[in-house]
Amino acid sequence: MGTMKFRAHDTFFIRKGWLSKGMERVVAKPDLFVDKDENPMDILGIGSNMVKALRYWLQVVGLTKEETKGKRLQNLTEFGKMVYAKDAYIEELGTLYLLQYKLAKQDENATAWYYFFNEFTMSEFTKEEFVQSIQNYIMMKEDASTVAIRSLNDDFACIINTYLPRYKSNPDKVSPENNIDCPFGELGLIDIANRKKKTYKKSIPSAKSFNPWVVLAVIMDNAEGRDEISLNELLTTPCNIGKTYNLDAITMLDILHEIENIGQIKIVRTAGLDVIHLNSTYSFDECVAKYYETIDEGM
Repeated sequence: MGTMKFRAHDTFFIRKGWLSKGMERVVAKPDLFVDKDENPMDILGIGSNMVKALRYWLQVVGLTKEETKGKRLQNLTEFGKMVYAKDAYIEELGTLYLLQYKLAKQDENATAWYYFFNEFTMSEFTKEEFVQSIQNYIMMKEDASTVAIRSLNDDFACIINTYLPRYKSNPDKVSPENNIDCPFGELGLIDIANRKKKTYKKSIPSAKSFNPWVVLAVIMDNAEGRDEISLNELLTTPCNIGKTYNLDAITMLDILHEIENIGQIKIVRTAGLDVIHLNSTYSFDECVAKYYETIDEGM
């Protein structure tokens, strides 16, 4: 693991409409974020700190790639091109689940997200418990004296704002129609455990909310050419489906049966084995393309 990045979002979580507007503007103008003559604030209609945050978010959810040399132009990734062509307004749950995967595996560029989903094991927790826990993690990884507590507090707040719709956290003040919420709230990955004690919990989405091609995309991205993977690995290793989506064994098996139904895997639970056999040779991007085909067909 190389560098770690904290609070790169400048406290701004992804607002509804941001990613689609960002993709549209980057396609029209790859130098959107670096043009000296035209102000990106005017083009995007948001303040300068929000522009910085959007520039960051587009990249860490895997939609765009920014050149590291020269003029730092942004272009859509292959994945970003598919999303832009098939779900430009990011209305499909499957698209959000794919973006969630891209974000949660960012151990360097969105370290708190990576840590929260892949390494942090408390099922119920307060802000203080999360911050203490990630501090220990950072210390084990590298010289951590440089990460300010405030940054970690801000990261935690941003994670909560990303996944917990505000009508849940402030039911008296916010109506569900308030569209400032982050679209990732629809995934139902975090909930309030106890309002008085300010404790939160990771929650398990329903198996029915997953399209099998979306989950297969993540499995194939982690398979690295192998054709057999243990259920335990799928459930417990960083960046795989269990960690990325807060799955328990039962929910995961339900989803795997759906992937088996489309002929892409075989679940093998005989002779002491607990594995899936991959019939699929598709890459991540190919699974994503298949996913958008099934939506087009209205499956």
